[in-house]
Amino acid sequence: MKKKTLLAIATAGVFAVPTLTIVAQQDDEPPEMGFFVTSVGLGDGGNLGGLAGADAHCNALAAAAGSSRTWAAYLSTQGPGAVNARDRIGDGPWANANGLIMATSVESLHYDNSNFNWTYSLDENGNQWASRIDGDPDFTVHDVLTGTQIDGTAFSGDQDRTCNNWTSNDEGSAHVGHADRYSFTTPGSPWNSSHGTPGCTQADLVQVGGAGMFYCFATD
Repeated sequence: MKKKTLLAIATAGVFAVPTLTIVAQQDDEPPEMGFFVTSVGLGDGGNLGGLAGADAHCNALAAAAGSSRTWAAYLSTQGPGAVNARDRIGDGPWANANGLIMATSVESLHYDNSNFNWTYSLDENGNQWASRIDGDPDFTVHDVLTGTQIDGTAFSGDQDRTCNNWTSNDEGSAHVGHADRYSFTTPGSPWNSSHGTPGCTQADLVQVGGAGMFYCFATD
């Protein structure tokens, strides 16, 4: 909700009797959008064109929605030179498209993230990401690609959890989170680290509740 700030200034007249002049300040603006779930994926399974391709998709969607900020995808990579998703998204705070603060810092994002749910995890256009059936949320499509552990860091080991660092649309697997925080009808599922996919094709992502969506954060 916008609110006005009133500033009281004491002034003195000829007889040194103080009066109050009320100066109305400009309306406070809601925080600028700094977080969204992509409204559409790239349609090629786990092949996002690597981190660069995913970042470009974030920036293109944000620009189409009227944002001039710089955006990065919340994705980790594995192997030599592995990248942690938490290290590539700026410092926060981040608000959704409606101006609601989702997290104030990287630490609060990973340890106090109660606003990440089907109500507030909006796409870049301010639309509720979960679809509806008869007015109730439909939790059948809720997977978001992350390749990330629950603390925002990359997985170690040889098991592929990032579709070959977001370049495979065939072999491998992608670790995903649940944007709605539900596992079937059970609440409390992690927003960034819930399960893997059976493969990296688009059909593999759809099979377990996804569509190739991912999270985007403003880094500036």
